[in-house]
Order: sequence, then C-alpha cells, then structure tokens
Amino acid sequence: MIATPENFENLVTNALQARREGRSHDARRDLIAAVDLCRRAPAPSDLARALTDLGQIERDLGHLDAALKHYEEAAAIYRAQNNPPRLAHTIRHIGDIHRSAGRPALAEPCYDAALSFYRNDKQTTPLDLANAIRGLAILKTDAGDSARAIALWTEVRNLYCATAVSEGVAESDRRLALLAGNKSRS
Repeated sequence: MIATPENFENLVTNALQARREGRSHDARRDLIAAVDLCRRAPAPSDLARALTDLGQIERDLGHLDAALKHYEEAAAIYRAQNNPPRLAHTIRHIGDIHRSAGRPALAEPCYDAALSFYRNDKQTTPLDLANAIRGLAILKTDAGDSARAIALWTEVRNLYCATAVSEGVAESDRRLALLAGNKSRS
C-alpha cells in the first residue's frame, strides 16, 4: 500500500468502525497496517494516533503488555512533540493498563502526572478530568484508602453530572455507597 494520508484515514476509520461492531481482530489488523504505513512515511502525529488506537484494541483483547508497549511509544512521540494534552491522555491510559495488570505502584504516578496536567490546563474538559480521576479513585478503592477514594469518587460524580454522563454518575453512586458501607463497618 502506498503511504498517503487518505490510506491512513481509511485504515483508522475502518478500524474504529470494526471496533464499534465488535470485530476487534479486524480493527487490530487495520491499525497494524496504519502503524506500518506511518513508519514508512514519517508522520509522527499519525503514528502516535494509530499506536493509541492499536493500544486500545490490544486492551480490548486482553493483551495488556502489547497495549502498554503501544501507549508508551505514543507517549514518547507526544512528549517529543510537546503535546501535553495528548500526552496526559496517553499517560492516563498507561495508568489504566498498569492498574488492570495489578501494578498499582506503576499506575499511581501515571494518574498523578495526567491529573497534574489536566488540573493546570484551562482547556481540559470535565470529561477528560473525570476519566483520569476515575482511574485513581479505583486505585485508591482497591488499596483500601477509603477516605481518599470517597473524595475522588465524589469529585468524579460531580464531573460526570456536569457532563451528563449517566453511566459515570451511576458507577460513582454505586462505589460511594459501597465505600460508605465499608466505612460504617470499620
């Protein structure tokens, strides 16, 4: 395939459609092709985008080590490009992968870094902030740090309310109720 922006966009569009349709293996195939295309035609921004999309597909498939590799490469590109918003988003996903893999000591600094950027950037959307805080809230809940988890889940809930993400509000309510129940038993 000849490396053109149109070919890249077609591959990514097809991959995202395949993911929505539950065809993860087709999405993975197209994203691998997009990554290969970007490596042949120096397009670091496109490469980073394809790597994060491929990382998400690998996560969907339960391939956490492969996902981590793709997200870390994308983070390095965003860091070199001085693209803090994309870097923060990518680092948050790295934190999610570490948390999912049972590596909380590696996850927490990722969340802290992403949150530091998001909280200091006036352009941060409430949804991006909520999603980053959510990961840290899960981490603190799992670690048994109820006081910090309650504060984080409360903030997450408020942000999801502000953005009308009902699933996020419902999850926050469930987790806060569980934490309140655990706290009353202590």
